[in-house]
Amino acid sequence: MSDDSNWKLKEGVEINIEDVAKIACALKSLAAYTTLACAEDDSPEDLEVIVEEGMDAIEKLFDT
Repeated sequence: MSDDSNWKLKEGVEINIEDVAKIACALKSLAAYTTLACAEDDSPEDLEVIVEEGMDAIEKLFDT
């Protein structure tokens, strides 16, 4: 893997395992959410909350 990345940590931010876990869970949930949303017009609220938490963790850690 190259060190050249578009993902840059915000100045003064250190990655912690809780935020990484939230991001990983959000990505996994987003995959499930997308699959369910494509199959039905209904969107499960619990998955939506998990995805939002992961997105918040990304915003907290990275300059986007």
